Amino acid sequence: MESLNTAPTSSCNTEPRSFPDSHQMDRKMDLLLWRHAEAVDGAPDDARPLTERGHRQARMMAGWIKAHQPKRLRVLVSPTVRTRETASAFTDTFTIVPELAPERGVADLLAACGWPDAGGACLIVGHQPALGRLASLLLSGSECDWTIRKGALWWFTNRVREGRMQTVLRAVIPHELA
Repeated sequence: MESLNTAPTSSCNTEPRSFPDSHQMDRKMDLLLWRHAEAVDGAPDDARPLTERGHRQARMMAGWIKAHQPKRLRVLVSPTVRTRETASAFTDTFTIVPELAPERGVADLLAACGWPDAGGACLIVGHQPALGRLASLLLSGSECDWTIRKGALWWFTNRVREGRMQTVLRAVIPHELA
């Protein structure tokens, strides 16, 4: 077994990415990416609360997550007010992770959640563009500027087929359908 798998490069990549091989290929992990709900405009950016519409978006998605959540779900949240308010619609038990702040990148998100080796399930409540770039990387092998709408959830899982780890997109749920 090789120690590194290198993601293919494309015109979307800013740089090639490497992933450590899973030492426990049978260990399944679910990764849920939830973009914060609509927030008020203004500064400072990290102190912007949700709008009333944003609170409704968060409650709707929180209801969907509660009905479908995987077991052993860890909830990791950016330190901004809008992400904490979004997460609070779902649970009061979450961990604030500085590596999920708006200016952080895909490598920071991967390190924070431990994808794909951590096992169990992790919900990240975060920001664009990092969430969209992570979704792109997981599905295509390249970081591209994909958009995840405010209040939406993307759910990934991993599996092994023919000795190779694969990423599977289980669901994309906009807040309107939650």
